[in-house]
Amino acid sequence: MKFTKTAVAATLIVPALALASCTGGGQAEGSAGDDASGGTLTIGSIQDVSSWAAEDAHVGHGLVPYQAPYDTLIRRDENGELQPMLATSWEYDDARTTLTLELRDDVTFSDGAVFDAEAVKTNFEHFQEDALRQASQLAALDSVEVVDATTVVLHLTAPDPALEFNLSQAAGLMASPDAVGTESADTVPVGSGPYVLSESESVAGSQVVFTAREDYWAPELQQFDRVEFRILEDVSARLNALQSGQADIAVLDATTFEQAEGAGLEIIDDYQVDWHGLTIFDRGGELNPALADVRVRQALNYAVDREALVEQNERGHGTATAQPFGPDSGAYVDELDERYPHDPERARELLEEAGYGDGVTIDVPLIPGWDSLHAALRQQLGEANITLNSVPVQFANMFGDISQRKFQFLYFNLFQSEAWVNVQQLLVEGTLYNPFGTSDPELTGLIDELQAAGEDGDEIAQQVNEYVVENAWFVPLYRLDQVVAYDSDAIDAVKQPQQAFPSLYNIAPAA
Repeated sequence: MKFTKTAVAATLIVPALALASCTGGGQAEGSAGDDASGGTLTIGSIQDVSSWAAEDAHVGHGLVPYQAPYDTLIRRDENGELQPMLATSWEYDDARTTLTLELRDDVTFSDGAVFDAEAVKTNFEHFQEDALRQASQLAALDSVEVVDATTVVLHLTAPDPALEFNLSQAAGLMASPDAVGTESADTVPVGSGPYVLSESESVAGSQVVFTAREDYWAPELQQFDRVEFRILEDVSARLNALQSGQADIAVLDATTFEQAEGAGLEIIDDYQVDWHGLTIFDRGGELNPALADVRVRQALNYAVDREALVEQNERGHGTATAQPFGPDSGAYVDELDERYPHDPERARELLEEAGYGDGVTIDVPLIPGWDSLHAALRQQLGEANITLNSVPVQFANMFGDISQRKFQFLYFNLFQSEAWVNVQQLLVEGTLYNPFGTSDPELTGLIDELQAAGEDGDEIAQQVNEYVVENAWFVPLYRLDQVVAYDSDAIDAVKQPQQAFPSLYNIAPAA
């Protein structure tokens, strides 16, 4: 693919989750640029960011906060199309193992350092060394060649159908080369983005304030003078903040949907991004021998009543499913949504056939605030002779614990993106959500075919989906409706495909 557009589309960048409380020095605080005239945008945020280092960014909710201080090489627009940002164009060779990027020549970081090909090389090499949650995004990168200040060539070990997408994600975030890898990078982001952290106005655990950069390379993107993040972990507190005018936009949930609608707030509709359910990590039985038997994993799938969970947990705001790939992924197979109907008797039969007639016990991390969800699941599994043991964990430590193979399962929301992006996230050996490196020659062969097929791989992607559903690598429950509410008198917001909160690019002052 060759991309040669040189204009970066206007409209802003706005965060989704709480930006972490930040202290420390390392850069001057910003003042509003000439084009920043939209006043203050206030986001009701659901949690702190644990590290501001660019390589620690996640996807979806976990990516958007980083869009305030950082730019990406490539930008995804409101239609999900890839547009130039720090890279003005990019082109693959015929084998799709070499990607050449042409870069802007008028960009500096907030500490004064120059953005150039050497900065890109520094960021990529550090990402490969230190990234945890999104390390798979540059898994195919073999080396980075600096041709000149505005040209960089990425040499791959094999084609990567998701690389361009990934350069609009965590892997594409560019930090100042003088800040990369430093201790202060965890607390003070130093990027080329439209906003800089106002340390004096930010209060740990309460609010984080960003101000518009005076020397930002694209001032037309700075539609606000200030962006404030009010850290409100409780959903009722976020709803109250929206109703009282203390927040302009926030993530809510099904329990507050009707109240938000009744209060006259605008709710972004038709917005299913994540699937909710269990990811089975220990498919080889290292921590729990029972999980090595596919019949036990299938029993888990038969034991759950997905429709009841949608009603109970989401008040009907969701769609029951037994597959981890979404309708827009290319891997979606309609009939797989109902591959495992609720059948506790069949679940018990499968356990008996596997030699676990007395039942099995599974340990699942209990994320703070998810008690009621665990309780509902515990009841359903219990009817099939499966005991769910909820193990309390700290969210800040969770991803590190996953990588260290401490968990048999994870009960969580995972986003549904393009097929190869999700394959990288969930299925490739050693990736974050396959920490035990589960593999099978049949699946490995399909993954290799999908990687080589590129954009023409939907049929193969569907076979990958069928394999993981039949072998019960996961216990998907439902695709949940995202509830993002905003004050339409204050701002306009447009949903971002495959992202649970609009990008900063997609929020602007109300017309």
